[in-house]
Amino acid sequence: MSKPTPVDLAPVDPTPVEMVEKQLRRRGIRDQRVLNAMLLIPRAEFVSARDRHRAYTDAPIPIGYGQTITQPYMTALMAQSLMLDGSEKVLDVGTGSGYHAAVLGRLARRVISVERIPKLAALARANLDRAGCRENIAVVSADGSLGYAPEAPFDAISVAAGSPDVPAALLAQLRDPGRLVIPVGGRLDQELYFVQKENGKILTRTLTSCRFVPLLGQDGWNY
Repeated sequence: MSKPTPVDLAPVDPTPVEMVEKQLRRRGIRDQRVLNAMLLIPRAEFVSARDRHRAYTDAPIPIGYGQTITQPYMTALMAQSLMLDGSEKVLDVGTGSGYHAAVLGRLARRVISVERIPKLAALARANLDRAGCRENIAVVSADGSLGYAPEAPFDAISVAAGSPDVPAALLAQLRDPGRLVIPVGGRLDQELYFVQKENGKILTRTLTSCRFVPLLGQDGWNY
């Protein structure tokens, strides 16, 4: 029997089904609406052409401008933690290439996604259009650390960038009752916080350790 060649030993890039079954379900993602959304939304449409072969790997992928598309498991964990039933208006901070907004758009009634880099906001709109996901998603270019007051209050808020603390503007724009997920900590490493507002009280617990790009802005990190 001949020995396998290096090509035979090369890792095979995962498919969307493998992403859902091996990376998400096996790691505790149980919300079937989240799993269905991530199975149906073509993540390959939200990365560059040169990275499409690895679009479903469980890792962040650079999208330009010093930003990344979030690791699939972290996207799923954040979406599941918000416990969306389809009736909510959601604020998505840190649009990036638009994939996280696309997932939230499958789970909520309306999504306002805020991106501070205008060229990335334009890229996200194009990606969402191409993937057929933009019907209930509005992408705006603004300082996401300040939320988006014209559309507040929000039933849920998802922040895909690490902040030194939970921005006051986001807490103010969160409906009561409402839920928020955000990475909080240093510029390199954070803890993913789940924040619940209920009866005027703010309750916070840690979901997991994580690593996101920094949330730059007035209520985030200085440039």
